[in-house]
Amino acid sequence: MTIINLKPTKMKRILTSAVAILACTVIFAQGRTDFPMKPEMTEIWDPEITVVTPGTTPLDAPSDAIILFDGINLSAEWTNNSGTEPGWKVADGCATVVRGTGAIKTKRLFNDFQLHIEWRSPSEVIGESQGRGNSGIFLQGIYELQVLDSYNNRTYRNGQAGSFYKQYPPLVNVCKAPGVWQVYDVIYTAPRFRADGTFFTPPMVTVLQNGVLVQNHVALRGPTPYIGIPEYFVKPHGAGPIELQDHGNPVSYRNIWIREL
Repeated sequence: MTIINLKPTKMKRILTSAVAILACTVIFAQGRTDFPMKPEMTEIWDPEITVVTPGTTPLDAPSDAIILFDGINLSAEWTNNSGTEPGWKVADGCATVVRGTGAIKTKRLFNDFQLHIEWRSPSEVIGESQGRGNSGIFLQGIYELQVLDSYNNRTYRNGQAGSFYKQYPPLVNVCKAPGVWQVYDVIYTAPRFRADGTFFTPPMVTVLQNGVLVQNHVALRGPTPYIGIPEYFVKPHGAGPIELQDHGNPVSYRNIWIREL
């Protein structure tokens, strides 16, 4: 060990400097009296916030939204899984699942977004549990937000309407009666991955159904397997489509728009 001997005068100067630094730190921490803050010093003016014109009602698309389905033309923004014309029926301002034609998905790919989508289970009640008004909305083509007729229809908690299938049940059941239009508003942040393929940040989602919060900023654990645990199937991926499921029931969709975030 090396012992440094300092002369008393030098030691005094070091101690005096230390005290001075400590005093300055205290003064700045408490706020300098000779340099008072002014309101404009914390005002940020530029760049100016982008102006977006909202819709007439909360259901209407704002000015910066991409209209994915306008009630008339489905093929402009959608395709089937083979890349050809969707086989769903378009009539009366909505697109309805035609059993056996398969899922449809957007031609565009998305990462972070705000999605508005309206859906309706069949007015004629056929089946029960998962066999009644079943469809699904796959975010990035991977993570399923369940569509189901859950009005007086008991099924497993993490498989009813408003759930992220086999992961998160909805906070509440706010389903309307069969044949009545319902609304999902989804705020989605896509996952980011580490070099080894694991989540750096998982996908995060908030969902309102019919204006009621049913998923509160949940972290999805992985894709949507029918059998198994989602964590076991995580694979790195980039932007993906919005996909609507053909589960064999004539579920209808309308007024679909999205805002990229």
